[in-house]
This record gives sequence, C-alpha cells and structure tokens, in this order.
Amino acid sequence: MVAVPIYLVACVVFLFSLSGCKKGPTVYIQQFKNKDYQLIVGGRGYIVKGVCYNPILIGKNHEHDWWSDPHKPWLIDGKLMKEMGINTIRLYQSHEDTQEVKTVIRDLYEKYGIRTIIGSWLGFWEYPCPFYGDKKFQDKVKKEVLDMVASLKDEPGVLLWILGNENNYSCIGSVNPWSSDEIDKEPDPQKQKAMRAKTYYSFVNEIAKEIHKIDPNHPVALGNGELAGLEYANKVAPDVDLVACIIYRGKTFGNLFRSLRATFDKPILISEFGADCYDAYLKKENQNMQAFFLESQWRQIYENLGRVKGGAGNCLGGTMFEWSDEWWKHDESNPDSWKAHDTVSNWSNGSYYFDIQAEGNKNMNEEWFGLVAISGDPNSGLDIRTPRKAYYVIREFWKKPQLKHNNKKRK
Repeated sequence: MVAVPIYLVACVVFLFSLSGCKKGPTVYIQQFKNKDYQLIVGGRGYIVKGVCYNPILIGKNHEHDWWSDPHKPWLIDGKLMKEMGINTIRLYQSHEDTQEVKTVIRDLYEKYGIRTIIGSWLGFWEYPCPFYGDKKFQDKVKKEVLDMVASLKDEPGVLLWILGNENNYSCIGSVNPWSSDEIDKEPDPQKQKAMRAKTYYSFVNEIAKEIHKIDPNHPVALGNGELAGLEYANKVAPDVDLVACIIYRGKTFGNLFRSLRATFDKPILISEFGADCYDAYLKKENQNMQAFFLESQWRQIYENLGRVKGGAGNCLGGTMFEWSDEWWKHDESNPDSWKAHDTVSNWSNGSYYFDIQAEGNKNMNEEWFGLVAISGDPNSGLDIRTPRKAYYVIREFWKKPQLKHNNKKRK
C-alpha cells in the first residue's frame, strides 16, 4: 500500500468540501460598447423588480423583531410577491442573529425565487449623531459591515449590498449633522460641506474596496438621497459599483438618469420610491392615486434600462417603498398610536399633486405607502394582507409584451 502524505489528504478534503458548497450565482454589472449598463445574475440579464420590506405588526414599532416570528410572515408575503412578479426585496439593515437572516433569505429564494438586497445604515442613526470624521467610529462601522458580508456572502439568494441610505444629508443637509475639529476650523460653510462630503464618501469607498476583497461576486451600491453630493463621490468613491437612490418626485423622475450620467457615471438602482394611497385633501383612501404614480414611475424605469432606445441606459430597476403599511410611523413616541392607522400627514411634496391642497400642504402619509394594506387578526398572530390596486396594476404592467427585456445567457 502506497503511503499518501497527510497534506495531500487535507487538500483533497478541503477541495471536496468546497465542491459541496451551495454558493449563489455571480452577480455583476456589464457595460456595453454604447456605455449602457445591465445587471447580470448567473449569466443572464436581470431587472430589479423589487420592494422595500419591513413587516411590522400592528401595535409594534421599528424595534419589532419580525425575524424570529414563529409565524414567518415572509412566507405569506413571499407567495403574494411571487404572484405579483416581484423578484427582489430590499432590507435596509441586517439582523444581529445571522442564522435568522439566512433563514429569511433562503426561504424567499428557495420557495419563491426572490432575491435579497442587504443594506447597512452605516451608523446613521447613532446618538447623538454619526461621527464619520472619527477613526474609531469608522472602524466600528466598517467591522460591522464586513462581518455581515462575510457571514452572508455565500447565500444563493443575496443580490447585492447597499451602503447607507440618505446619509449624504448628514454632510450637506441638516439630518443627523456631524463635524470634526478639522472641519470646524474652516470658516467657509460651503467648504465645510465639501469637507464633510469628501470624508463620508471616502469612507464608503474604503468599505466598498474591502467588501470586494472578501466578496467579488456581488456589487456594492452607494445609498444616496437624490443626487445630492455625488459630485464629491465622483472624485473619491470610484470603487462603488452603482448608486442606490432614494427618489420622491411624483409622476416623473425628470432628468435624474441623464443628470447622473453627467455627475457620477455609475448605473442606478432606484432603491426607494413610491406613493402613499391616502388623499390628505379629500381625507380618504385613494388607491387610484397610488396606482397612477407607481405605474408612471415604473414606465420611466423601463424607458431608461440598458439597451432601450431613447433612454439614458443606466437604470437597473427599482425597489418600491413599500410592501406593507407601517402603523407606528406618525407618532413614534406614543405606543397607543401604533394600534391606529393614523391619517395625519407628515410632510409636504408638491410633486404628488392630487392632494397638495391639503391643510398646510401636508400630503405625504407615512403610514399608507404599502402595496398591501394590513388589518389585525387576533386568532392567527399575523396581520391580514390585502393587496391594493397598485399591486395589480404593476403586476399587469410588468406582463406587457413591449416591456420584454433581453435576458439571454451571457458568455
């Protein structure tokens, strides 16, 4: 009998174990000769037809741990999503229990073919503010993100990563503002904004580079509110693969796609958009209004996909806000209000013109953005889901023959 060196045995065992790993398909962004972009999943073109997902029970708020809910709400939702034509969900943040996150991702992918976009807030909601100019804060956030990526990167249902959401407003706006000793020494407010933006986007780019080292199989997106600040990202964030934009412009995205071409030439995922279905002027639910805006928005997304004549060619799809209503949003500090579907508007946006004449022009109702309405069911432990008109309108829109997109196998 011929003796086999132990290190060769170890190598064979290691390679065999690798062959048994069920890793997901490679996801990447292809750029064509005409500079158009397309997302490729497992060698085929992929349009993100997605929805933002956070199934909060009536009577709970954003701290609700739905991941460990024994009733598994994502199974009920996944079935409805598949019937609608949704192929992707967006999670704003992973959960501390990695195994529970894997269960959700696997259930949605294996049972319904729905992939998952996973995000990180990058410490945006830290109290009293995110300290993006502080090295210790950066290291803490970076470690959290890289640990998340390392633990989830081999899940077949993972589509891509999003870093941040509207964090740019902490640099150039007034949401969770932060500073540093160096920035405070600059007397010019405009130069201060530029310094904050460059610091933040450089930090995001650093994380993107590190993610690429441990996970070369999934793109990394920069989450951004509108296009604000991207002129700075263009200079310091070359390693992000795409921009994930939060956009609320009503019926049309306007010059969004071509403006991005000129400012920061990366493909774009509209990672949050939509319309509420409560008419703040007439003071009643208006499902027609929501369906009208969403269909118009999806039409613009399709017109600007790669290899579509006449468009900007840089859109990869979108994730609508949101799957189901969240009853806790209007009066977050009052638990009693979480059990009521409030109709008080939170803010104003003239682009949603049907009800802009509401008192104080406040026409945006945070608790009414769901594609499905929810109502309490004390017997099952799960809220009842009732699809709204927009659910069916978008389902039929996606079925239209003229919207068929080339998804042939890539070589």
